[in-house]
Amino acid sequence: MTVPDLASWLHHYQDEADAAFLYRTLASAERDDHRRDVYRRLAEVEERHTAIWARLLEEHGHRTSATGPGPSLQARVTARLGRWLGSGFLLPFLLREEGREVRSYLHLHRRSTGGPAQEVALTLARESAQHAETLAGITGQPGEPWHRTGSGGFLRNVVYGFNDGLTANFGLVAGVIGAAVAPHVVLISGVAGMLADALSMGSSGYLAAKSEQEVYAHEIAMEREEIRLMPEVEEEELALVYEAKGIDRHRARQMAAEVMRDPAQALAEKVREELKIAEAHSTPLREGWITGLATAVGAFIPVAPFLVLRSEAAIWTAFALAMVSHFAVGAARSFFTGRGILRSGIDMFVVGLGVAGVGYLVGDLVARWL
Repeated sequence: MTVPDLASWLHHYQDEADAAFLYRTLASAERDDHRRDVYRRLAEVEERHTAIWARLLEEHGHRTSATGPGPSLQARVTARLGRWLGSGFLLPFLLREEGREVRSYLHLHRRSTGGPAQEVALTLARESAQHAETLAGITGQPGEPWHRTGSGGFLRNVVYGFNDGLTANFGLVAGVIGAAVAPHVVLISGVAGMLADALSMGSSGYLAAKSEQEVYAHEIAMEREEIRLMPEVEEEELALVYEAKGIDRHRARQMAAEVMRDPAQALAEKVREELKIAEAHSTPLREGWITGLATAVGAFIPVAPFLVLRSEAAIWTAFALAMVSHFAVGAARSFFTGRGILRSGIDMFVVGLGVAGVGYLVGDLVARWL
């Protein structure tokens, strides 16, 4: 006989009650009549979910309140913020919560070996997925919010690796200069800092890419399980994706139904169209050396003048090169942040100036103390 996981059941019981409470709050903050009605109906479904868990708990000897559990402290605080900030705050929060519930219920279904909770978990996973899709449609972001995917890309790794190496080593070189040491010490310190930064960032890039691969493998396995357990939800989602591309609704449903007849084809299509991870991704080793090399190039800039120049000429040349590079890398970052090129470049210029100033002062203070 399967021993019920009452602690997990109580957690879901409270989560469903909180969701119902927050949907009611969202409905009260919504000005659009249609959306308000949608949120109220979603609240009613969540209340039905709460009643399902209450019944299961009662059947296994755990007494529950006739009116259900009150909202948790987190739910009350979230609701108060929602009343102040409006539906624009609550809607993304509830979308994330519905996605989390789908993952949680699918996990509960997989680890349950029979018993009433297994079928309940699957039913609630399906309904939570439908809720998430409804909310995603309202926000204009079709897809499956219970999947977490994302990728930095080659250019992003280069820019951010270069930026890290430049800024960190510029501060180090400025600090050594502030200590008024011999030029060869500045050079040795800069080269050592460059190697340390490159190895650190390279290993971080390797581990990040390895973790990303593991996430993708998990998400694909989860998508395969969803196709098996709730094909009707997945078919509806795929039809919505096709509609978002401009395909006629009737035709989109036909295409989705045809794809879903073959689980392997359905998985490939869902992974490509929704998770956006069907295309090849960089290997961890490639990510590591790209990030490490970009970091080394950035870190080499404030060191390079000391290879060919001496004394103050090397110092001022290093400063000028580093500041120009800070502006350039700030401008390059604007392609990812969406900010203006000039503003982003100036921001990084100021950061570089601040790093140099702090590094120089610290080096000077340490030299005086010693």
